[in-house]
Amino acid sequence: MKSASDIREAFLAYFEARGHARVDSAPIVPANDPTLMFTNAGMVQFKDVFTGQDVRDYRRATTSQKCVRISGKHNDLENVGFTARHHTFFEMLGNFSFGDYFKREAIGYAWELLTGVLGLPAERMVVSIFEGEGTLPADEEAAALWQEIAGLPPERIFRCNAKENFWSMGDTGPCGPCTEIHYFMGEGEPDLSRFGEEPGADGSGWVEIWNNVFMQFERHADGSLTPLPAPSVDTGMGLERLACVLQGVVSNYDTDLLRPIVDLASALSGKPYGGTLGDDDVSMRVIADHARTTAFMISEGIFPGNGKREYVLRRVMRRAIRHGHRLGIDRLFMHEAAAKACEVMGGAYPQLLEKRELIVDLCQQEEARFRRTLSDGLERLARFDGWEARDGQRVLPGEVAFDLYGTYGFPLDLQVVIGRERGFLVDEAGYERAMEAHQLASETAADAGDAAVAGVYKALANELPPTEFVGYDREDATSTVLALVAGGARVDRLAGEGALVVARTPFYAESGGQVGDRGVIRAGGATFTVTDTIKPVDGLWVHLGSSDGPIEVGAEVGLEVDHDARGRTRRNHSATHLLHWALRTVLGPQAMQKGSLVGPDRLRFDYAGARPLTIDEIARIEDLVNAKIRDNAPIETEILPMDDAKQRGAIGIFEEKYGAVVRMLTMTPDSIELCGGTHASRTGDLGLFKILSEGGLAAGVRRIEAQTGTGALAFVRELERELGEAGALLKAKRGEAPDRVQKLLERNKELSRELAQLQKRLVSGSAGGDLTAGAQRLGEVTLLGTTVELGDGKALREMADQLRDKLAPAVILLGAAAGGKALLACSVSKELTDRFHAGNLIRDAASVVGGGGGGRPDFAQAGGKDPSKLDEAVKLVYRFLEGQ
Repeated sequence: MKSASDIREAFLAYFEARGHARVDSAPIVPANDPTLMFTNAGMVQFKDVFTGQDVRDYRRATTSQKCVRISGKHNDLENVGFTARHHTFFEMLGNFSFGDYFKREAIGYAWELLTGVLGLPAERMVVSIFEGEGTLPADEEAAALWQEIAGLPPERIFRCNAKENFWSMGDTGPCGPCTEIHYFMGEGEPDLSRFGEEPGADGSGWVEIWNNVFMQFERHADGSLTPLPAPSVDTGMGLERLACVLQGVVSNYDTDLLRPIVDLASALSGKPYGGTLGDDDVSMRVIADHARTTAFMISEGIFPGNGKREYVLRRVMRRAIRHGHRLGIDRLFMHEAAAKACEVMGGAYPQLLEKRELIVDLCQQEEARFRRTLSDGLERLARFDGWEARDGQRVLPGEVAFDLYGTYGFPLDLQVVIGRERGFLVDEAGYERAMEAHQLASETAADAGDAAVAGVYKALANELPPTEFVGYDREDATSTVLALVAGGARVDRLAGEGALVVARTPFYAESGGQVGDRGVIRAGGATFTVTDTIKPVDGLWVHLGSSDGPIEVGAEVGLEVDHDARGRTRRNHSATHLLHWALRTVLGPQAMQKGSLVGPDRLRFDYAGARPLTIDEIARIEDLVNAKIRDNAPIETEILPMDDAKQRGAIGIFEEKYGAVVRMLTMTPDSIELCGGTHASRTGDLGLFKILSEGGLAAGVRRIEAQTGTGALAFVRELERELGEAGALLKAKRGEAPDRVQKLLERNKELSRELAQLQKRLVSGSAGGDLTAGAQRLGEVTLLGTTVELGDGKALREMADQLRDKLAPAVILLGAAAGGKALLACSVSKELTDRFHAGNLIRDAASVVGGGGGGRPDFAQAGGKDPSKLDEAVKLVYRFLEGQ
């Protein structure tokens, strides 16, 4: 049996030996394609090469590409687990020709590799070609080549429509006719009459294994097609499908790529895997597929959250977790499945092993978060009785489905799966309406002025040449005013607030986490004070601010950056790179950058982390950075091709989009990163580095704020001042403050215990006086409204609960004055909540004391401005006696 690793290598080596450059898989997130959420095919990274917008130093390439299909045109999520061959993550083997060879060579290579190298029997394969449609002719050339090269008779060459055999990556982009190779699975002779039938439960049927796309056209937004600069070839073959055929198994999930994870799901649930369409087997396959997708996404910097890609990952993870729940796995397990995926795939993709700890941590966090609401959400579904009806089936209303998402974290597609299992439909259109209504209510209408300005900037970018940025080497320059903007429109003359565009500028425009420069632009007797510099459209620098005199388009101006602010920003920016290096040194390579904000007054650095830093880790990170500062090493920048930068170990961040040529920053030999910002000249310029704070930002993301130079020194001095003042208040000498604080805390605990004991005595009446003396009976129910002397809401709540339990079944309404305000608490025995509602009672009582509040049927709290009316307010509890 050939392992998947052997098959992958055999494919790549075959084409490499035939003049193809072996190109690494592109990231899951496309680098320069806003039309795609995820890389969904091998040709995505070569899209601009096919259209002639990008030129490589090779004309033939071969790859094994990581692909995700969960969005847009290519979305296989709903089919995962129910078929033998659908996945959200898979590898696509491909060979590509960029105007080099075409149909003859592509068909010849495919046939030779499959039959000669991999040993597949020719008699078990057929092909399909494009039959022609509309103005597009049939691909007779491909049909003739299959007969000539492979010796296939006409009956083994199937002609299919554009839906099957005319390929395009999306609504726009490269496209063309394709020819597919299909293999007959199962026992016995291939049955040509069954062509098009996927293998059934017995594994018998036809499966597409390779698609050769002949890229002849580019499809434009208006639907028109134009010839590509040179006919090209794009092929794709799913590694999982090919492994299934070569390993002689029925399903992709039985290959060595997925079966180890399926077996783990089986072991965790204590249930056997039978490879059927039974619910348990489907759940195990879903877990296996989604574990791989989870591991790869997290390894590339996509963490579960509410952003577009982040929410896709959250949906995938929660589907898998829910399937584990239905299998009876009652503990956290997703991290084990993802770790198994790392083990299986880590040889080909080392980043999985490098990020394994992070993957495990994030899986545990997300599953723990979802499991807290999973049972409650399922219970609500089980109790729900407000079903709508449609064609004789129960339908979950859209607003309920949205509440299940908003309250319990159930994605819509997960509800659809649960509905399929439990025999109900989900009103998806109603869900979308509820979602839109929620978004409309929570969003502020877009400012029409901002929209107008954005339109002006876009027009300027199309009309003007790109702004020449000279700010890496200097902080002043002379230039010409090319455009002025005020009040959302272009103007010829500006006096007052507005925006200014020049031909060349030393001002850095906000990007890459670094804030825009501020400074002044002088034109004759007028001075334009720059408060910010932005880049609203690629290539266009816009200076925002106001002028104290008239400036006109065409004027010669002098530009000068605020040198002090730029200097502090440079130091802080350089510090973020040293901080990133130190974090990875202390925590490991999984502590990758997730974002940053660098300005003159501080630096903020977001990184992948699942737990707080310890005091010792913070100290070690500071020590490492400050050691680099003392080395006073030169900070060097180079402009070089991306491939060269990668070979030298440069690190980028996934959120950034890089071109073929990049700017590489070398702080020291072990700190090399891609960066377009401004930096200090030497590490010693930073002076001092100090971490100000560290805390959680989102699931799997933590944030550090820090300072350098005089800012760090000012922070240390402020700490000294605060510590000195605290010591004076405690009457403690230097070094004694912690002990004094510890003793105060211990004394505070003692007093709290004494207070709790006094409260209990008050309730019982043993402290003199009986709080229950004013209680009245309404049948078997005790009603009590009284005021007490307590200083906080927590103590009032505890006393209300204690009185409720003592007098049960009871309705208790207590009031207390604290800090010049009125506090109220109402506690109702649970068995009485169908007759007495604490929230309603507290609302009426609060109105008496000039306040408001509410709460649950069994407990509610409120406050008010007028404690003098507390006696009147608490007596409202006795209104229930009026009708007796």
